[in-house]
Amino acid sequence: MDPLSGVLSLLKPRNTMCAGFDVGGDWSIRFPEHEGIKCYAIASGRCWLAVEGVAEALHLRAGDSFLLPLGRPFRLASDLALPPVDFRSVYEKPASGGISVWNGGGDVSGVGGYFELEENHAGILLGMLPPIVHIREEADRRALRWSMERMMAELREPQPGGFLVLQHLAHMMLVQALRAHLAGGPGGGVGWLFALADRQIGPAIDAMHGEPARPWTLQELADRAGMSRSGFAARFKEAVGATPIDYLTRWRMLLAGDRLRSSGEPVSAIARSLGYESESAFSTAFKRVMGRSPRQYSRGRDPVAASP
Repeated sequence: MDPLSGVLSLLKPRNTMCAGFDVGGDWSIRFPEHEGIKCYAIASGRCWLAVEGVAEALHLRAGDSFLLPLGRPFRLASDLALPPVDFRSVYEKPASGGISVWNGGGDVSGVGGYFELEENHAGILLGMLPPIVHIREEADRRALRWSMERMMAELREPQPGGFLVLQHLAHMMLVQALRAHLAGGPGGGVGWLFALADRQIGPAIDAMHGEPARPWTLQELADRAGMSRSGFAARFKEAVGATPIDYLTRWRMLLAGDRLRSSGEPVSAIARSLGYESESAFSTAFKRVMGRSPRQYSRGRDPVAASP
């Protein structure tokens, strides 16, 4: 499994809301602080997006999409000088779907979705993202357009199974938006997500995620990167913020923690499946990374959110 798919599978993003909007005239809508990730796409018209703590507002046009991963309050508006109204006065329909029309509609329309993440590990992804992930390159807009248009069609003409279709389309939009963000390159950030965009470090991360139980050596990973052992070690630490072996250990422990909570497998079996010959060696590594023993972790919440 590739790294992005692996992390998203671990985070289990759950699309709990998907709805459309159609507004007309002069308008300004305020949205409160939120957890998880909000994902929006503008189907027609133009509007402004202002996020608390971000100096410059974004001017959005038809085809633009954006993610709001840090939960900050924000506004959508035809004119940011207008006094905002609370979003609940606009979204009067149930959160299960539909298109809310305000001010007669006809000027700006779009769709939005909200994703909750596995709480204990949400920082794995959210800590890597800026307050706004703005998708505006034409190639990326084309990739998202089909999903957006299908969502609008499903909302306008509800059919049997529509809720499930909307959930899958929303997940597609989330993944496509994250892909587009990755395609923009590392941009000077530090962390696993930025490192995926590195043509040399990315393949090494991909190898570790693809075979987490393999007893990877620094030399083997350097070979995957096409670099010398010392050059790879230095470059990896600079890009990811951890050594390659520390990164591999943390990823194994995150996988183990998920299985401890959900599978009912014995600790010894999980340890063997992740490359540990003894349960004691695995338990020592697990406690060092996750903050408590495997058995304690399986019975309650982890006190720290380990990052890969």
